[in-house]
Amino acid sequence: MTESPWASCELCPRRCGVNRAGAKGFCGEGAELRIASASIHRGEEPPITGEGGSGALFVTGCTLGCVFCQNYQISREGMGRSVSTGEFAEICLALASRGVENINIVTGTHAAPALADGLAAARKQGLVLPVLWNSSGYETGAALERVSNFVDVYLPDLKTLDPEIARRWFHAADYPQKADRALRAMLDARGELRYDGRGVLVSGVIIRHLVIPGELYATRDVIRWFARNARGRALFSLMTQYTPPKAPSGENGRDAPPDRHLNQNEYDALLSWLDEYGVDDGFLQEPVRNSLWLPDFNRVNPFSSTLSVPVWHWKTGFAVS
Repeated sequence: MTESPWASCELCPRRCGVNRAGAKGFCGEGAELRIASASIHRGEEPPITGEGGSGALFVTGCTLGCVFCQNYQISREGMGRSVSTGEFAEICLALASRGVENINIVTGTHAAPALADGLAAARKQGLVLPVLWNSSGYETGAALERVSNFVDVYLPDLKTLDPEIARRWFHAADYPQKADRALRAMLDARGELRYDGRGVLVSGVIIRHLVIPGELYATRDVIRWFARNARGRALFSLMTQYTPPKAPSGENGRDAPPDRHLNQNEYDALLSWLDEYGVDDGFLQEPVRNSLWLPDFNRVNPFSSTLSVPVWHWKTGFAVS
């Protein structure tokens, strides 16, 4: 008899050992799959958004503890509700019926077994869209193996290669080591970019990195890592949307996150390093210096109407189309 994947949980690198069939792990979740929102999302990179938008499913819970998390309502406050395997499949099919380009699963590592079951059910019911694994990069081989038969595009973060930054702001000093290993596995699995006839990515890897103001040396290390390990095999997405948190979770002193946006001199430095390391296959976000784009998962449409069209919400269920 196969042991439950929730017993003595080791799905993420923390390996907290909690029996999630009766208690919550570090991720804040038990054995039930919980979803906060499903929408037609138009704010992703162009080969993901395409013309139809990305079918984004936001999973409740998270294996990290980022002090400036934009999705803190679902990653740390538990916003969302339980869905069965059948309801998850129904949500996927509803997104597909609205013409999305893919199914984009956001922060699903801690729920990998339930997501694998849900994706298998959706496939049996006719889902043929590519599936994206949109994650923090803080993964184990066991979790990736759970979903490997269903994932076409990996969309991981590479948050930092600096253990001290990882400890201070992501509450995971081992993040660099674990992310390096996970991203290499993703590249081995999907290290060839393939597109459909309209330029939508149907298989491959896009590696994202959020620039932290005042810590540009760490971004330079990430750019160098990409040039050495992923150039020609993946796309690089450099994001400048860091927004100071309204409540930095009680952090103080040197552990407090930056309280400003990226400045122009820092942005110019990014341009020079991309050129220096020959990284030109990907995306560089224009400077973002406001918080208007931040989501609020209390709303049926957590994002602005220009970025998102709601399909399902944890409070109201399916939206009326």
